Amino acid sequence: MQRTNGKLLEIKDLHKWFELRKFGFIRIGFVRAVDGVTFDLGPKEALAFVGESGCGKSTLARTVLGLHQPTKGEVIFQGRALHKLGRWYRSQVGYVQQDPYGALPPFMTVQRILEEPLIINRVARTRAERLARVTEVLEEVRLTPVRDFLGKFPHMLSGGQQQRVVIARATVLRPKLIVADEPVSMLDASVRVEILKLLRELQEAHELGVIYITHDLSTIRYFSERIFVMYAAKFVEKAGVRELIHNPLHPYTQALLEAIPDPDPKNAETYKDVPPGEPPSLINPPEGCRFHPRCSRMIEGLCDVQVPPEFEPQPGHYVACWLYRDGEVPAADN
Repeated sequence: MQRTNGKLLEIKDLHKWFELRKFGFIRIGFVRAVDGVTFDLGPKEALAFVGESGCGKSTLARTVLGLHQPTKGEVIFQGRALHKLGRWYRSQVGYVQQDPYGALPPFMTVQRILEEPLIINRVARTRAERLARVTEVLEEVRLTPVRDFLGKFPHMLSGGQQQRVVIARATVLRPKLIVADEPVSMLDASVRVEILKLLRELQEAHELGVIYITHDLSTIRYFSERIFVMYAAKFVEKAGVRELIHNPLHPYTQALLEAIPDPDPKNAETYKDVPPGEPPSLINPPEGCRFHPRCSRMIEGLCDVQVPPEFEPQPGHYVACWLYRDGEVPAADN
């Protein structure tokens, strides 16, 4: 019996670098897509990873899924290293993709799409058993009456219905972990809340651990227990949802929250101070704190030289920023 320490998933100092070659054989560098990430996920817990496009969120998710092999570090699931789990691990993890239409094979019916994982993993051996399981998951994602959807192809469904099929496929094997990579970004605003509520209900009903990846901070407060803010392949802040939203510490997190759209008409007259410039190249990231070239509170000779460790200025609230090196929350610049 493996000891799990009460954790469903543990990520220890994870690195994922992609090699760059010229003319197919000359090595010219590496893309540091994930660079020294550590976190854990408890059973029945939902984590959110947020950050700008290109910060490494999806690469981290695919490494957790086992689709990428880590360059360095460990992925531990229920107390066992990922490389020792083999094919069984694939049946314990469900994946909800960003684009539902692109994620569904256009030549398969809904019934065949949902039966495929059962056949591959030999979960339901008879046609009747497979139909019973498919019917059950379609009812859970509220595609009813079920008989009206079994024979349909993906192009015959709306975007919201397609995403419900993707969620049904992710849960049909009754996994322990769900990785949802921008699951509502391709959907209409009116459908997004419904899909997030559905995911939350499934998480509670089946006691799932969930990794929710997004750059839309406005949806996180309704779905996750903890938020991890990622910038240039590293975590810069970790905290509970309420704590982070109401008390962001890292300058980058503050900028993300400041950029959330607000329908208040007065915003037309309000200037929002967002960081200048673009995120750094992950081929040649800057020395020190990777946010320092865009940070208005950068400390010369420190932020641009040394990589900041994680500080804990408040219980359970971690931030990788030299502003908090004394263990206190510094006053904002005027």
